[in-house]
Amino acid sequence: MQYRKFGRTGLLVSELCLGTMTFGGGSGIWTHIGDLQQSEAEGLVGRAIDAGINFIDTADVYSEGQSEVITGQALKNLKIPRDSVVVATKVLGETGSKGPNAGGASRYHIMDGVKASLKRLQLDHIDLYQIHGFDPLTPIEETVHALDNLVQQGHVRYVGVSNWAAWQIAKALGIAERDRLARFESLQAYYTIAGRDLERELVPMLRSENVGLMVWSPLAGGLLSGKVDRHTETEKGTRRATFDFPPVNRERAYDCIDAMRVLAEARKVSVAQIALAWLLHQPVVTSVIVGAKRVDQLDDNIAATAIKLSADELATLDKASALPAEYPGWMLERQRVNRDKHLA
Repeated sequence: MQYRKFGRTGLLVSELCLGTMTFGGGSGIWTHIGDLQQSEAEGLVGRAIDAGINFIDTADVYSEGQSEVITGQALKNLKIPRDSVVVATKVLGETGSKGPNAGGASRYHIMDGVKASLKRLQLDHIDLYQIHGFDPLTPIEETVHALDNLVQQGHVRYVGVSNWAAWQIAKALGIAERDRLARFESLQAYYTIAGRDLERELVPMLRSENVGLMVWSPLAGGLLSGKVDRHTETEKGTRRATFDFPPVNRERAYDCIDAMRVLAEARKVSVAQIALAWLLHQPVVTSVIVGAKRVDQLDDNIAATAIKLSADELATLDKASALPAEYPGWMLERQRVNRDKHLA
């Protein structure tokens, strides 16, 4: 297991992060994602820690709060030293009461949300507190100032964001720099070999501003697990059989799976490992969030960290997964040709 610098900070996190969305179950979409209870969850947390994973991600809305409860209890039951694990959670969605202020990125909800998460996790601080999505009702200034307050109060060590557009993050970074506030150190975003959309705007911004990237759903909801391809009639056995998310261009995904299967068979590894290894080879990626329902699934994911793809293999995968050209990207590329030759 390798450890990578977290954004602009001095914090080191493992290249794989254990996601806990499968903990708890409950109603609604959570019935389709996972319903691991305490003992099963502890098996995964323990295996992850033993493998060198020091990064765990959850959210207050996962299984209506039960994911945080189970995660916190697992850390306690397994007697994992607090300073050996980086715990991340998120705030935005409705939790607890269902009033008009029960969700969002307002100071009101953030201040209540962090207290509730700390209680469920049984922790005295959260290492990474992330805004789970963009709230069009709340000014970005309000959100950034509220998060800085949490850092100053010691409830939170670092702050991040998830599922924001590049311009929104850039604006928040500008506000933080102007007002000397804690800034977003990470973005948690969807990224797979079959879904490279964030490379258009988000990746250049992340590189420019030295913001870390945490990848969610690296196997596209199980589509890139290798269990299905263009010749499979159904997606039975993957999460997509009951919960078709995130959106994926199937034909492009099948092209990627075809290319990955050739490499996987040659190396005698799973297609899922090749999909994860491709992500781990992307310089912008800080940590890839892996979720599992069984220890053997987690072990398969962990094994991806040992795969070193060659330049030829990466070129093959890049060709199969390339995004179609879009404006202004193709124009920017055309106009920079004479300047690129002067770059070191």
